[in-house]
Amino acid sequence: MENFSGKTILITGASSGIGRSFAYQCAEKWANLIIVSRKESVLLEIAKDIQSKYSVTVDVIVWDISKIDTPQMIFDEVEKRGLSVDILINNAGFGKWVSFLSQEVAIYQNMIQLNIASLVTLTHLFLPKMLEKKAGGVINLASIAAFFPCPYISVYGATKAFVLSFTEALAAEYSESGLTIMALCPGNTETGFQKTAEVDLKWEPVQSADEVVKNALRAYQNKKIFIVSGWSNKILTSLPRFFPRSLILKIVKKSSEKSVQK
Repeated sequence: MENFSGKTILITGASSGIGRSFAYQCAEKWANLIIVSRKESVLLEIAKDIQSKYSVTVDVIVWDISKIDTPQMIFDEVEKRGLSVDILINNAGFGKWVSFLSQEVAIYQNMIQLNIASLVTLTHLFLPKMLEKKAGGVINLASIAAFFPCPYISVYGATKAFVLSFTEALAAEYSESGLTIMALCPGNTETGFQKTAEVDLKWEPVQSADEVVKNALRAYQNKKIFIVSGWSNKILTSLPRFFPRSLILKIVKKSSEKSVQK
């Protein structure tokens, strides 16, 4: 089982929700951190709090990861500071729970850039040095929405399907490298996602961000390729194995309509 002590972990979207929980739980395991977000004041507060509780270093990088040039800028800044990333956690992302045509296409382009393109670029930049050391790895944030088409979150679900497929493929490609490459697939989680997505999912089973991250870190240490967090979510994501895709789509559509902003 991998030991996080003394490792340097870079976490995107670390200012809230699952990313914030990753920061605290990794620090609790004595990992040094590089936390990234566009919210400077929040990151500085988190860094100060973590450093007061744990004997670890916390570097703060403030940039908007949805911009096309930002991944390279983050990599260059890490190099400039003389840091070496052992584990990359691509957590940053967002979605919209709305009818497709209710949003400007620019929103979807931004979503694809953040959820897919920035994630791929950061992985491409940081993976080579991990391969040189034959140690470390990547955790990519997918979703249970990756397992079937999701009406009313069509673009978000498609981005997460990409993340899951991309991560599983890399895990197989580098299976003999000593690295662990894993996708985390949470369901409804207590984060800021719902506010950004303009949705109320109180009718769905919910997990805390801390619970999701606890499950993720355990799975990573056990070298899993992906983890679906929560038993109800595991049951839900297994349904496409037993029912026709057309039926699954009808069920998901009806369920999603409870919360969609049309």
